[in-house]
Amino acid sequence: MIRNRFEAAEQARETHKQSIKKNLEHRLQVARAAGDEKLIRQIEAEMQYFN
Repeated sequence: MIRNRFEAAEQARETHKQSIKKNLEHRLQVARAAGDEKLIRQIEAEMQYFN
């Protein structure tokens, strides 16, 4: 039972991390489309945190 909870928590963390990465990628695309260099650099820095 504990093992299942541990695995579920690990899966939830990974799913959350992937969701954040997907969101950052979308934000980066929007910032690039808008030509907002400052925002692009900020989002790229955020992405480094998750790599």
